[in-house]
Amino acid sequence: MTTPFDMALFLSGVLTGSKVTQHRHLRQARVMQAAIQKRWQRDNPWSWRLKHVRWFLTQHLKDHSAATRYYYRLTASLVWKRLGKKSSC
Repeated sequence: MTTPFDMALFLSGVLTGSKVTQHRHLRQARVMQAAIQKRWQRDNPWSWRLKHVRWFLTQHLKDHSAATRYYYRLTASLVWKRLGKKSSC
């Protein structure tokens, strides 16, 4: 049995701001992780491609408000920053 991917440890280097903001980013990153895992069986951000994140932001969140999509886009940019990739989301 493998241990689950620790999103808090993964994002710890790039999380800034208040504790509430950090918790929101962690919660949203875990939601992103679960949705991408369910759709593509990619269990951690190291295996994600741009298409996975774009799918999440456009298709998975299509029925959510613009504000929700904005906050998820901020979280996605943190994940991308942590991966060391250019932000194209």
